[in-house]
Amino acid sequence: MKKSARLITFLGIAGAALALGASDLPTLDSHLEPLRPWLEKTWKGEFKNSKPEKPTIDIARWERALNGHAVRISHSINDGLYGGESIVMWDEKEQKVIYHYFTTAGFMTKGTMTVKDGIIHTEEIVSGNAGGVTEVRGETEMRPDGTFHVKTEYFKEGVWVPGRETTYREDATAKVIFK
Repeated sequence: MKKSARLITFLGIAGAALALGASDLPTLDSHLEPLRPWLEKTWKGEFKNSKPEKPTIDIARWERALNGHAVRISHSINDGLYGGESIVMWDEKEQKVIYHYFTTAGFMTKGTMTVKDGIIHTEEIVSGNAGGVTEVRGETEMRPDGTFHVKTEYFKEGVWVPGRETTYREDATAKVIFK
């Protein structure tokens, strides 16, 4: 085989290998792409107002779901004392990213998610008994150091009150636990 033919063959094989490598990235609905930095990772965070002698620890797992048409977020607080699961999807009719959150406490929420300037903004309506909370709004931000920060507010008894504030770090050894 001549050098030019070998070079063309090599370039063709290299190009095919690069194309295959690019296709190794699992597909994800384009509306969910801003969530990709969180996917296939387990995160651990301690609530800001935790007490050192009794910390409140949240473990969250973010996963691509339903052939890339959804994102599933499972989390548990303090080894299953409380937890929940969310399914996040694009709603064609509403033209919004929506999610449903189901909890071990028996209540659920339906929310919308928008991304602006790299921050995820969420708004939820609560169904069921959530201790008087009827709405939740929050912000989630991926930080340059690879951590992400969540801050929420709850609408309770006609006023917005501070909710939780947590900074998460990736922790491959952490496990979401349901009892």
